[in-house]
Amino acid sequence: MYYQDAFGKTGQALKTALHEIIDDHTQLSYSQAWEALRETDKDPRNPNNVILFYSGKSISGNSNGGKVGEWNREHTWAKSHGDFGTSMGPGTDIHHLRPTYVQVNTSRGNLDFDNGGSPVKGCEGCKKDSDSFEPPDRVKGDVARILFYMATRYEEGDRVNLELNDKVNNGSNPYHGKLSVLLKWHEQDPVDDFERNRNDVIKKWQGNRNPFIDYPEWAEEIW
Repeated sequence: MYYQDAFGKTGQALKTALHEIIDDHTQLSYSQAWEALRETDKDPRNPNNVILFYSGKSISGNSNGGKVGEWNREHTWAKSHGDFGTSMGPGTDIHHLRPTYVQVNTSRGNLDFDNGGSPVKGCEGCKKDSDSFEPPDRVKGDVARILFYMATRYEEGDRVNLELNDKVNNGSNPYHGKLSVLLKWHEQDPVDDFERNRNDVIKKWQGNRNPFIDYPEWAEEIW
């Protein structure tokens, strides 16, 4: 049983047990991530397409690149938060890499997550201000569960030790916020079939799972 060692634990003991279960995953190269995302984020209605994370649009899996209108690899846990870049491990972990329009990825930049701001062009339901980004309601919980995973997967002794905090403007520190908002988003937008399928596909690629998709109640137990 995958989570056997975590059952019955709470708080830091639970987080540590989950870390031990999900660490040592198969690390992909950054270029392998393109191929992986075509499968993890495949449009169930059109297998040649991927669904873009923030905008929800379905576009060809092959229109990836760096130009406006193409999709690229968004680091949900901003890669500058802990300064890990696109290095093997946190920089290539497909649990937090998601396909997004190039221009939306640029707009989000390395902002922390919080409510509020002005509408973002090309991304219905997205808002941003000078220090935070708010995704649309339908993926708010996805964002939260991805960040819960990252803060559990990368601990002391890994390339970087990532932690959640209740702040914005975390810059290059290995922190991401805003925790109180993420916990609310996690509750407001429960796990859906797309996330469950994505978790299964990632297990094939990396050999590990996101525990907060399988057992959403663990987020409250830890944070």
